[in-house]
Amino acid sequence: MKRVFDWLKGSRYTEPLSPGCRLCAEGAKMVLLVTGRCSAHCFYCPLSKKKLGKDVVYANEWQLDNEDDIDKLFKEAKYIEAKGAGVTGGDPLIVWGRTKRYISLLKKRFGEDFHIHLYTSGVKGSEHIPDLASAGLDEIRFHPPPQFWSNMDSSPTKKPVQIALAEDVDVAIEIPAIPNMDAEILSLIRWADEHGLKWVNLNELEFSETNCDELLKRGFDVKNDISAAAKGSEETAYHVVDEAARNDPEVGVHYCSSSFKDGVQLRNRIMRRARNVAKPFEVVSDDGTLLKGVIVSDSVSPALVEMLKQRFGIPDGLILFDEEKRRVELAGWILEEIASELKKQGFECYLVEEYPTADRLEVERIPLPD
Repeated sequence: MKRVFDWLKGSRYTEPLSPGCRLCAEGAKMVLLVTGRCSAHCFYCPLSKKKLGKDVVYANEWQLDNEDDIDKLFKEAKYIEAKGAGVTGGDPLIVWGRTKRYISLLKKRFGEDFHIHLYTSGVKGSEHIPDLASAGLDEIRFHPPPQFWSNMDSSPTKKPVQIALAEDVDVAIEIPAIPNMDAEILSLIRWADEHGLKWVNLNELEFSETNCDELLKRGFDVKNDISAAAKGSEETAYHVVDEAARNDPEVGVHYCSSSFKDGVQLRNRIMRRARNVAKPFEVVSDDGTLLKGVIVSDSVSPALVEMLKQRFGIPDGLILFDEEKRRVELAGWILEEIASELKKQGFECYLVEEYPTADRLEVERIPLPD
């Protein structure tokens, strides 16, 4: 019987474990969405509305202006001190030429040790897998449709897997742990083991804005009031990992919980980005978010910044005009001192917490003085 390792935030695995998964745990993997288009149309696909079905490119949360916007691609990798990238979609094989180019560019820029794995259903474009392998792809993770998990020899994914196995890449399967499909998943793991795949990854099934209706229609529910994870998914995954370990397969099995994705993978990634993008007046929290002061008014402008610097003796570098959000940003500890006076003049003052990601998602806004 294989040993089962309990990992972070409820995740567990049997060896071998993908190097890509270890890098994800460090927050060192850049998520490169090369297109939102896909031929599989899985009912549980969690992709957001701004990406689902759209031919867009994102490096983490940063949308590239077009597929030739390589500057943002490299900047994002540097901001998170990336050691690798996960190429995803949609399905990257639909735009295989674009995908090959990105793989080649990243390998050339960051070196051969920059680990790149790719997700695909393999439904279309599998004849181009050798092209991606020659460009430097390290690992390919297939996503077979659930109706074939018990009969992979009849699956459209079988031939793409065989093509990949002939190349110098690690070949794996990655699927959601759909509740009560324990037997089907175990059958899939046996098939993967018999055919020489390296590992099978199970993700906790999660609700999203785009798959919610379909999941509810099929009788799924969230497991509690504070989680988007589906009830029963983790229990199925634990059972599958334990049962697979008893059979002592060569293939590794890894369960990745939603708590792991949010509390470890994402947290570590934004922490890495925060320390590279934080301005002198922004405080990095223990969770990697940025804390700052913000002044809002219809009359905010670069001229206001100069006036505040002179009036309150604010040093250069601790205040600026944010053109994108049309507001003044400054050190929170300074704003706390001057907020009462600014409020009398009609300015709204806040302490703001936001992610250090390209979309600068705001977490909390506290009015000052308070």
